[in-house]
Amino acid sequence: MTSVQPFVFPGIGPRVVFGHGTIGQAAAEIGRLGRNKALVLSTLQQTRDADALSAKLGKLSAGVFAGATMHTPVEVTETAVEAFRASGADCVVSLGGGSTTGLGKAIATRTGADQVVVPTTYAGSEMTNILGETMNGDKITRRDPSILPETVIYDVDLTLTLPVGMTVTSGLNAIAHAAEALYAPDRNPILSMMAGESVRAFAKALPVLVANPSDRDARASALYGAWLAGASLGGASMALHHKLCHTLGGSFDTPHAETHAILLPHTVGYNATEAGDLLQPLADALGGAPGKALHRFSASLGAPTKLRDLGLTEADLDRAAEMAVARPYPNPRPFDRDSIRALLQQAWEGQEPQL
Repeated sequence: MTSVQPFVFPGIGPRVVFGHGTIGQAAAEIGRLGRNKALVLSTLQQTRDADALSAKLGKLSAGVFAGATMHTPVEVTETAVEAFRASGADCVVSLGGGSTTGLGKAIATRTGADQVVVPTTYAGSEMTNILGETMNGDKITRRDPSILPETVIYDVDLTLTLPVGMTVTSGLNAIAHAAEALYAPDRNPILSMMAGESVRAFAKALPVLVANPSDRDARASALYGAWLAGASLGGASMALHHKLCHTLGGSFDTPHAETHAILLPHTVGYNATEAGDLLQPLADALGGAPGKALHRFSASLGAPTKLRDLGLTEADLDRAAEMAVARPYPNPRPFDRDSIRALLQQAWEGQEPQL
């Protein structure tokens, strides 16, 4: 019998409402929080959906702010906070992916507003107390209890029309959360079980969704995986993978999910030399050495595999490597500027990792 080592389990944060058609419970969840007016948040592209949700909320709606954008620029947040205060709202309902969730978090930590999050992708950030904000081309990430949403409403029906490309990259983004939770220095058995289950859910769901994007069971499985991945990362520290994604996204404006998808096989392969046993659930779910398996899995799904396809130059890689070691995150395998530069080159060319 394997002995259980001492650990600290921080608990699982937001209340979760999961199912089909659950967006219809948004008003009840606002009432459950004791709030009276909600500002509905979205990106410009999801304005129509936000307007429809606002109409459903009726007298509980304080209007719509459809200005959320990638990497949560501070200047956008400042405008949104002004709109929030002018609207008379006492909470926000964030409808969309990670960009909208990030804006809701940024408003909440500045105003004390409660958050109800309705994810429409597999970002998973709705389950964390992590906020990454961009100012002057630099993305700074922090954790704080005021950032964590109060309620998350997972409505599988809202993901049925998620485009295949976004489905794949968003799912790989979620797997990145699970992978880092598996080898985090503050990992624990509960979060490790959740992270492993998340990877298994995506390993089964994503190939089905590439072939049939409207498969309801696969959509439910993927959204379940996203919840588990987000909750796993919410209780554990981020490492090299997230550091590199935040560096490239914040300073080079690369698309968030695509950046995660491309870098994931390489960061996992890099760490597999020191954390191979901890990554075994991922290797088992995908079949093979974890970095190699992720690279092949991504390619089989049609995911992007080369950083150069995001418009990055080799000179950009030099700068990114310097930035990544300036404020490093804890990581199971030590790294320096040269090792990060080599990893980025491998990802830029789209090579298959060695492990």
